[in-house]
This record gives sequence, C-alpha cells and structure tokens, in this order.
Amino acid sequence: MMVDTARRSGDGPRQAEAIFTAVLELLAEHGYDGLTVEGVAARSGVHKTTIYRWWADKDALLGAALLNSALLELPVPDTGSLRGDLLALTRHVLRLLTTEPSASVVTAALAAAGRPVLAGLAHKFFADRFDRELVLFERAVARGELPADTDAKLVVDLLAGAVWTRVLLRQERPPADFAAQAVDLVLAALSNRKVHPNTRNVPA
Repeated sequence: MMVDTARRSGDGPRQAEAIFTAVLELLAEHGYDGLTVEGVAARSGVHKTTIYRWWADKDALLGAALLNSALLELPVPDTGSLRGDLLALTRHVLRLLTTEPSASVVTAALAAAGRPVLAGLAHKFFADRFDRELVLFERAVARGELPADTDAKLVVDLLAGAVWTRVLLRQERPPADFAAQAVDLVLAALSNRKVHPNTRNVPA
C-alpha cells in the first residue's frame, strides 16, 4: 500500500531529512530516471529497508521529499501587514529559483512532474503550499486590508507566476526591486479593482 506522501518529516524515520536531501540532490544531478531508492540509501547512509518501510517506491519518496524537505521549506511570514507578508513570500520564491542548490532541485522537479505518473504530485505540492499561504490573506481580511471575497489563489498565482516567468521561462535575473514592483502592482490593482461589464456573469 502506498504511504501518504504528505507525511511530515517528524512522522518519518529519524534520518528523514538526510533521506529527503539525498532524494533532491540525486534528482537534480541525474533526473527522475536516474533517481533510485538504492541511490538514495547510498547517499543518505540509511539502509534501503528502512526507506521502504516508510515509502513504497521512489514516487512516494520523491513526493515526501518535495513536501517536507527543509531545502524547499515555505516559511509563512507574519510582518504585520499584507504588503510585508507578500513581499517576504515573493522574495522567498525568488531565492528558491535563483539560489543553489534549490534552483537546480526546482528545475529537476518541474521536469519530473511533467510525467503522467507524477501528475498528481505537482498538484499536491502546489496545493500544500497554497494551504500554508492562505493564512496571510485570512490575517489581511481580519485587519481590514482586503475584502473577504478576494481571490487569494489568483494573487499568489500572479506573484509566483511573475517570478517563475522571469526566471524559468525568460531565463533572466530579476532586478533587486523586482519583488517590490510585483507586489505593489498587484496591491494597486486590488485596491482599485473594478469589474469590466464584459466580465460579468461570464461562466468559468
């Protein structure tokens, strides 16, 4: 039976972080095809029987590593303002995509997630991240900074999408103030949002 990939590292073996690090390092070095449980065991120093006791195969192991490794951790900021929180979040995504070793891991993970067998893994990864980010918007609504009907997922997609497009698609190094520009542009749009007549009652 497949072991749930959403397990937190505290629920795994004592050496969970060493295992996750080995998984992501090998993924970045050799790609999905070159990633094996035997290789992870050799790199981490954890016997493969221990790994198999927790994760049924390399897909389950890869899913656990992506969700739980400290390398891809998503700290949820609490700066006291929505702008401060979004700025910290956007800067963190920017660091992940431009700083080694996380940049290579993210690139390799995206390539792996394109395989049909791992389609659900990408969905689970991004759903997990959004669940963690949602508290930023709940606090902002409570502070009166946002209306309760704000589409939080759209805001996250706009900011993360701007970083991903600039770094991964355009292959450019964003300027130092890129995160602030993106956040301020999105917040300006939120504060002045108007529904265009042609967009009313349009089916999704």
